[in-house]
Amino acid sequence: MSERTYNVLFLCTGNSARSILAEGILRKEGKGRFQAYSAGSQPKGSVNPLALKVLGAHGYPTDGYRSKSWDEYAEPHAPVMDFVITVCDSAAGEACPLWPGHPSIAHWNIDDPAAVEGSDLDREQAFERAFQVLTSRISTFVHLPLASLDQFTTGIRLRAIGHMEVTGTVSEGGTPRG
Repeated sequence: MSERTYNVLFLCTGNSARSILAEGILRKEGKGRFQAYSAGSQPKGSVNPLALKVLGAHGYPTDGYRSKSWDEYAEPHAPVMDFVITVCDSAAGEACPLWPGHPSIAHWNIDDPAAVEGSDLDREQAFERAFQVLTSRISTFVHLPLASLDQFTTGIRLRAIGHMEVTGTVSEGGTPRG
């Protein structure tokens, strides 16, 4: 018997950088076990080209992304989410729509690489750093024994992952260690 597929929605304000990176990483790392989505409270309307550049540089798919509103996922015909993860403080502090299905919700703040000013190299390094942090957290997430965890324990573990450093891991009890 195969394990079920979990729907995961990554939220950010603009849905152009961090949430796109997270969607791309989970698309590949969670293939067959997770279906990844992303959205924003105030979508920019386009995906930041540096997000796609960094995904592509690491061998992740770069097609099929678009900046969209989180309202799409609160509509009756939308996929029911199992997990909703905010990746920026702004989106975490906003009043989110009511999500059908009562998903586990967690906050994994990631510094906004699109807000970095400076040279092209500085900006690309910021996207690379966001990619590394998200890759580490998503890798830990996809290895959780979700089928054997109750929703409360899953929520604790999911929130603990949001406190991980790039080299950190999550202990059995769900607390970060690095």
